[in-house]
Amino acid sequence: MSKAKYTIRMVELKDIPVVMDINMKCLPENYTQSFFIQHYKKFPKAFLVAEVEGRVVGYIMCRVEHGISNFKFTLTKKGHVISIAVLPEYRRMGIGYNLMVKGMEALKEYGATEVYLEVRVSNYPAIHLYEKLNYVIVNRIHGYYADGEDAYVMARPL
Repeated sequence: MSKAKYTIRMVELKDIPVVMDINMKCLPENYTQSFFIQHYKKFPKAFLVAEVEGRVVGYIMCRVEHGISNFKFTLTKKGHVISIAVLPEYRRMGIGYNLMVKGMEALKEYGATEVYLEVRVSNYPAIHLYEKLNYVIVNRIHGYYADGEDAYVMARPL
């Protein structure tokens, strides 16, 4: 597929089934409909979809948490990228990158001072994308995923 024109917007309730379908097609970690709806209601600015010609082809779902900073020993508001996915036929067009950028902008609006995510240690394309966005590996969680694979925790200041 050539470079498609896409738009990024806040998720709407009617998008949740499509987002869940993208999640099921792209990721082994899946969530309940109520989990998606909870994030839609609580952090709507940080739950975004990418559309090509009116079709939702990707999403990012984030939330804000309170906890110890990944960079200094203080309590802070942290953005958490819970899930991001783009349908395979729409990858390598900048959609994932721009979903991340817009998601981080939204997390700042909620007062987050840093952002983090978990990524499979074998997911080199995602790790490379996050490194392009200045994320660094701050931890490794052994056996994080249901299949036993480790996760890197990657983070960056906002």
